[in-house]
Amino acid sequence: MSASTRVTVWYDSDCPLCVREIRLMRRLDRRQAINFVSIQGATGCPISTDELMARFHAQERGEPIVSGAAAFAAMWRAIPVLRPLGHLARFRPVLWTLERMYRGFLAVRPSLQRRVRRIVET
Repeated sequence: MSASTRVTVWYDSDCPLCVREIRLMRRLDRRQAINFVSIQGATGCPISTDELMARFHAQERGEPIVSGAAAFAAMWRAIPVLRPLGHLARFRPVLWTLERMYRGFLAVRPSLQRRVRRIVET
């Protein structure tokens, strides 16, 4: 991590949804405060590949690794335009709600991935 990097994000570069999301976050991350790490090309990851593939993970400098909605909030806090949402997620009821939404997304993610792959391939 460079001195300016505030957050490390691990993502699935084989997932078309994830790639689109990370592409958007990279554009918004004008200060390059986030180190985006592809799970497929990563070495020395602090947690198992299976865990990384199951949920979205991030680590703010000096903090424990978080997953799910907390990981999104960590990433948002590193991007000025999204920072207010990231700070709002520090409140337990907000994070709880975001986590429930994330778990709902995980349930439909496989079918969404298939649809996006079909669109991209055509």
